[in-house]
Order: sequence, then structure tokens, then C-alpha cells
Amino acid sequence: MASNPSLGSMLMVGDVVVHTDILTECFCCDLSACHGRCCVEGDAGAPVTLDEIGRIEECLDDVWPRLTAQAQSIIDRQGVSYVDREGDLVTSIVGGRDCVFVARDEQHGGCSLCALECLFREGRTRWKKPISCSLYPIREKRLGAYTGLSYHRWDVCRDAVRLGTELKLPLYRFLRGPLIERFGEAWYEELEATVREMQAQGLIPA
Repeated sequence: MASNPSLGSMLMVGDVVVHTDILTECFCCDLSACHGRCCVEGDAGAPVTLDEIGRIEECLDDVWPRLTAQAQSIIDRQGVSYVDREGDLVTSIVGGRDCVFVARDEQHGGCSLCALECLFREGRTRWKKPISCSLYPIREKRLGAYTGLSYHRWDVCRDAVRLGTELKLPLYRFLRGPLIERFGEAWYEELEATVREMQAQGLIPA
């Protein structure tokens, strides 16, 4: 049983600081409603690590034909990533908003899909996409010696909030797979144990 106390709106799970919104707020992506707007709106690319930049570059020849001419031009000029105004490494973007790796699915209403993930799902690569994309709307940030996780609220995800509420699906359960991918099965089990303990104590809704 986990013994990690709540720190106001935060709690510790292992060496990860988790905002309690991740445990209590409901969320479930509804691509049919939002059409992948999170990939084409905003003012910066998706956070990436140096290792992920290397993985992207390894996939570049395969993904290249799926990219727009504008995206190809951006990558030719500055590479697959850049440092944003907050000093973070992020994927390159087109026109100040669209991720360069967006692929339009015209057969399904013009949805914005990740070209990297499309290759993975077709079995053509062994790597899917940056973990920050898989974890969204959870955002990860370094907090000294710890890792912090917070819920990034964005109006373009209102359909996901609606669907998650209808399904009564908490964000941490919706993102079970990516959280395990990032932090491991044992960590996620500790997170679930922490949730059960907090519910039993009446600290968060059951």
C-alpha cells in the first residue's frame, strides 16, 4: 500500500510529483470531434529529448513523403527541432503552429494525425512518437531532483473533457499506457494504490 501523503494539490509517487487534477479530472480523446487540433494549434512544437531527436532522424527517410512541402522546407532549414522561447527543445513547426510531422487524413474528414505514429502503426518503425505527445494533456517538467506532472488545460480539448466525463474516465486511467511507458509498471501500480488510499481517506472522490 502506498504511503505518500498529499501535498496540497500535489502528491509524491516515487520520485514523481503528481498534480491531483490528474487523478480527479476526466478525459478521453475524441478524434472524431476535435480532428487532432492539438497537433496544429498552439505556438510551439511538442517537447522532445535529445534521444527522441535521434529517433526522429532515424525515421526521417520513411516519414518524409508524408510531410507537406512546407514541413520539408522547415526541416531542411532548421532540422526536426528547435529551442523555444522557454528554452525547451521542441519539434519544428510550420507557420508558427502546425507540427512538421502532421499528416492529414483526408479519408476521415481531414483529421490531423502524427505521421511518425502512422508509420509505427503500420509496423514500419519500432518507435512511435515523442513521449510528450503520448502523455498529453499531462505535461512533464523537472522540479529540481524530481519530475513534476501537471494537467495542461486547453480549450481545443473540450471534446475530450466531455467524453471523459460521460465515460467517468479519470485522466490517469486514460493515459495508463503512456504513463507505464514513461515510468514503468511498478510506478503506475504505486499511483493506483495512492489513489485508492486517498479515496478511502476522503481526500479525492471515489
